[in-house]
Amino acid sequence: MRPTIRQLEYIVTVADLGRIGAAAAKLHVSQPSLSAQLAEVEADLGVALFHRDRRGATPTEEGREIVRRARLILRDMADLRAAASGGGAFVGRLRLGVLPSISPYLLPNVVKRLHSDYQDLRLVVREESTRGLDEGLRSGRLDMIISTPEDHAAGLATPLFRERLWAALALDDPLAKSGAAISLDQLANRTFLTLGPQHRLSHIVAGLAGQVGGYLSDEYEGTSLDAIRAMAAAGVGVAILPEIYTKTEAQRGTDVRLRRIDVDRAQRDIALVEPHRGAASQKSAALAQVLRDEAAKLLSQ
Repeated sequence: MRPTIRQLEYIVTVADLGRIGAAAAKLHVSQPSLSAQLAEVEADLGVALFHRDRRGATPTEEGREIVRRARLILRDMADLRAAASGGGAFVGRLRLGVLPSISPYLLPNVVKRLHSDYQDLRLVVREESTRGLDEGLRSGRLDMIISTPEDHAAGLATPLFRERLWAALALDDPLAKSGAAISLDQLANRTFLTLGPQHRLSHIVAGLAGQVGGYLSDEYEGTSLDAIRAMAAAGVGVAILPEIYTKTEAQRGTDVRLRRIDVDRAQRDIALVEPHRGAASQKSAALAQVLRDEAAKLLSQ
């Protein structure tokens, strides 16, 4: 029966590396043998999987769908082998995508705990924007993602936590004098600083700004939370920051004053999202619990 599991591994490796020769070397087979196996699969399926030219091999339109499905099958096979070996939830490789506004602040303790408790797990982490995470999940390039669930309607979301949004103010800002939470109305007509539009956070901040006559800065579009905090410290505007960041990185500095925004819309939900297969997997349930535990520790500071 075609294609075989090994042939699926060939297809995915070629798609990942973009070159037949590089894929053959990684798979420890000869280049002619790999090419013959690809041709056999293409003949059996009746479609061309890759465009081949001097620049390498890129999936055709039909090939992209075959690669996506091959990734899912290979992941399911890995889970099956793990269950058969009694290895528990975490055996083999887990490709985890995560928002850059979460990863550096939440994941270090999570990764440390996973490596301690699950020594057979190989965790591969990719920081990407909301759009990149969605593409990675749909294509099978990522096994799971940590993101805002409303941006991944095709996936199965396991809720993790909700975090409030905070305002970072220049030290000489009038609102910086008090340590109390501020209302959204107090930010009326102000310039709001946030990440670029490919991030869900920017859409939340745009909604908050529009509610009180504020506006997103058209002179500065941040690429990181540290960058927009630095611009707020320089008096360019008010940086809107997620809570986990304010409870970790931002509190280590003295360049801004942090004030919680006291309005229900100033928050975002974070979930662990996986491809929709009817029910959450054993692996995602176990990972979600670790993530919840570590997030709770940070948010309670």
